[in-house]
Amino acid sequence: MTRLIHALAALAALGLAAGCSSGTDTASDVEARKAGYAAGSSPFWVDPESPAARQARLWQRQGRGQDAELIRRIADRPVALWPAGEIDPAPMVKAAASAASREGKTAVFVAYNIPHRDCGQHSAGGAADGNAYREWIGKFAGALGEAEALVVLEPDAVAHVVDGCTPGEYHAEREQLLGEAIARLKRQPNTKVYLDAGNADWIQESAKLVEPLKRAGIEQADGFALNVSNFQTTEVTTTYGVRLAEALGGKHFVVDTSRNGSGPLPGVWCNPPGRALGTPPTTGTGEPVVDAFLWVKRPGESDGTCEGGPAAGRWWPEYALELARNAED
Repeated sequence: MTRLIHALAALAALGLAAGCSSGTDTASDVEARKAGYAAGSSPFWVDPESPAARQARLWQRQGRGQDAELIRRIADRPVALWPAGEIDPAPMVKAAASAASREGKTAVFVAYNIPHRDCGQHSAGGAADGNAYREWIGKFAGALGEAEALVVLEPDAVAHVVDGCTPGEYHAEREQLLGEAIARLKRQPNTKVYLDAGNADWIQESAKLVEPLKRAGIEQADGFALNVSNFQTTEVTTTYGVRLAEALGGKHFVVDTSRNGSGPLPGVWCNPPGRALGTPPTTGTGEPVVDAFLWVKRPGESDGTCEGGPAAGRWWPEYALELARNAED
């Protein structure tokens, strides 16, 4: 239900009818973040009607100019769209892809609807069965058309196979569905696909991911994604990712830097306090096998009903403001 609410809000924002957890920032993290704020550093599309953009306008009207300026640190940056599984993803995907194309930018999406999603935790749900998932991903892919797009495919899905959270009887089907999803998305001529591989603190022995990623079709994907909705530092994640990339024959990867500016808070992965925005989205990563730093998790949207937060995926302006206030300029 929370994903449905999230999607309807996003559809409205586009003018239609309407994510587990150590380290601290290094000097290189800080410098990368500062560099990322440089004008024109990102080829990715910015949604002018995102929750952060609407919040900034509201606070400006209410005389909260300083808070509005801070929240623009989120509003003025490209963040991924997460079409809900409960409704047809095509309208949202097509609207964003078309808007990005008009601006000569790349739209970033997350496909998050695998059956038995999130092991029944905060973001439980997903397609009813394999056939429902195939239909959903087909609509998603078709709506991309010929637009330049980047899709992060199924956060947590492979890592939950590796850690055993997803029951064994579902593993083979999940890996098959992921492979089919990669193949379907790659039929779109300008779509890049990055299969999620968890984060550096979750599956600490990256070698355990290699065979499951291969069975899930990583060789047909453009690469893998790390740190989605998590807080591991860019330096820790890059080191981990380079090691995994080597084991996968040189596959490239992308890193979610949306909330890793202060690193993780030990023992708290769900709405941890005191966190900060990380390196803004850019392809200027300084590492040949890192294709981009992205804001995959939408900063300011709750991880779940923990630490005083609303349901998963709901906009939480107070948390967003804290992330922005704690960020490096």
